[in-house]
Amino acid sequence: MSEELERRKCVIIGSGPAGYTAAIYAARADMEPLVYTGMQPGGQLTITTEVDNYPGYPDGVNGPQMMEDLRKQAERFGTEVRYELVTEVDFTGPVHKVIINDKTVLADSVIIATGASAKWLGLESEQRLNGFGVSACAVCDGFFYKGQEVVIVGAGDTAAEEASYLAKLCSKVTMLVRRDEMRASKAMQHRVMNTPNIEILFNHETVEILGDKGVEGVKAKNNATGEEITIPCTGFFVAIGHKPNTDIFKGWLDMDETGYLKVTPGSSKTKIPGVFASGDAADKVYRQAVTAAGTGCMAALDAERYLADIGIH
Repeated sequence: MSEELERRKCVIIGSGPAGYTAAIYAARADMEPLVYTGMQPGGQLTITTEVDNYPGYPDGVNGPQMMEDLRKQAERFGTEVRYELVTEVDFTGPVHKVIINDKTVLADSVIIATGASAKWLGLESEQRLNGFGVSACAVCDGFFYKGQEVVIVGAGDTAAEEASYLAKLCSKVTMLVRRDEMRASKAMQHRVMNTPNIEILFNHETVEILGDKGVEGVKAKNNATGEEITIPCTGFFVAIGHKPNTDIFKGWLDMDETGYLKVTPGSSKTKIPGVFASGDAADKVYRQAVTAAGTGCMAALDAERYLADIGIH
C-alpha cells in the first residue's frame, strides 16, 4: 500500500521578496503555506550588498538581512520554510503536484515566485567584484556612483535605458557594445547617442574588470582591430539580459519567448486554475524588490479567493 502523500493548501515555490510576501499574506489567511526556497534562499537580493530603495529602511539595509527579516515575518504567522529545490511540477489534476527529487507534495494552490537570474559575462573578476562595484541593476545601485565614471555592457533596450538612467547620476557612462550596431529600438538608440556624457564604444568586449577590493577600471578589447584599452571607472554594470527561472513550468504554463510567465492582466492568475505567478518570473519590466513584493501579495490574495471558491477553508 502506497503511503499517503502530504497535502497542503498552498505551496510557494521560491523565496525572494515575492515568495516571502506571498507567505506572509497566505499565513495570515490561515492557508498554512509551505515555502520551498530553491537553490538561492532569499533570491537575487542575497547577492546585493546594499538596498537603499525599499520603503521602510531609512538607513538602507543589506540584501541578506532584508530577506532574513521577511523570512522571520513569514514564519511568525506559521509559514513552513524548507530549504529544498522543486525539480518538477504536474498540473494535470485539480490538485497540483509539486515534486522535490523523488518526493511529491500535493497542493490545492501553487504560487510561483522563482524569480529571474541576471545573465553575466562569465569573467572571474566579475564574480569576485560582484557587489563591490559590479552590478546587474543600474536602478538599484546607480545612486552609489553619483558623480563618478561607470561602464555598462549591453546593446539592447535595457542597456540603453540603464545607460540613460546612469547618465543622470554619473559624470560619464561608457557603453561597451560587442557588435558594430545596437539591438535597442531606434528611439532608445537616439536617446543614448544624444546624451553628451554617454560614450558608446562599438566592437568592444570586456577582457577584465580591474581592482582588488573594488572596481578601479575595465580592460576592453576592440574585436575589429585587436587593440586593448583601459577605461578608468568605479562601477561596472552588466545589462545583457535576465533569464527567468521557469524551466520546470515549460509545457504547463504560457510564457513569452524569453521564458517570462504570462498572467491574466491585473492579476497573478496563470492559465491553470489554482496556479499563480509573482515576482520577477512574471515581470520583465520593473524587476524591483518592491514590485515583486506587491505581486506576491496579489498572488496570495488571488489564491485565497480561489480556495474559498472551491470550498477549501
